Amino acid sequence: MQLVLVARREDRLREVASDCASLGASAQIVAIDVAAVGASEDILARGVDRFGRVDVVFANAGYGTRAGLIDMSESDLRTMFEVNFFAALALCRAAARQWIAAEQSGHLIMSSSCIGKFPLAYHGAYCATKASQSMVCAALRAELQSHRIAVSSVHPITTKTEFFMASDRRSGAAGLAAEVPDHAPSFLVQSPERVAAAVVRCMRQPVPEVWTSSLVRLSAALFTAWPWLLHQVLDRQARKERHQDKRRLSADSAES
Repeated sequence: MQLVLVARREDRLREVASDCASLGASAQIVAIDVAAVGASEDILARGVDRFGRVDVVFANAGYGTRAGLIDMSESDLRTMFEVNFFAALALCRAAARQWIAAEQSGHLIMSSSCIGKFPLAYHGAYCATKASQSMVCAALRAELQSHRIAVSSVHPITTKTEFFMASDRRSGAAGLAAEVPDHAPSFLVQSPERVAAAVVRCMRQPVPEVWTSSLVRLSAALFTAWPWLLHQVLDRQARKERHQDKRRLSADSAES
């Protein structure tokens, strides 16, 4: 397999590239801010220069923060959309245009989220970026099918990565940063390997949506059919989040 690995941290990219090489894969690393002007074209050009062509694009860059929507600054809100949504869409649009011009088939994949289908309180901005990804993937799939370009959105549930620790640090909760948030029951937590395996299956056999939990997928459908159920769950989750804030304030007071 030939891979183009993209992220901001070159040291981490080199580690992943080394792991790929140990498994027999070739990897080109691109250390870049995906939201920078021209980043999408640069990423694709590096892939074509190294491997001759790009067949699949997986737009996975993104971040979150734990904050109320009215508490986020306008700049922070727009920056999150630039990275999570506009950068992902720019990369997919650039790839699709190249494939159409070359009369080449391809596959566009965006890493959305289960909470792109229903929101969480105090994570509303992130949910909005993921919902936007889900909507454009559905539209792109219909628009590009005549060009032999498949489009898929991926909807993972809570995954054990540094995502939530980084999110908590951004929200000022560094002392309580955890790999898995309090609101996530253990049976709704998965490994990154499970998500990766689902993405690989989708690459081999494209489908419009990839879900890693049938239970959560059913829940999303129920929330759409019965909104009152969603709002009951949201109210309970919001209370838990506020309780977490009180614990953080108590911890800060004890330290001072």
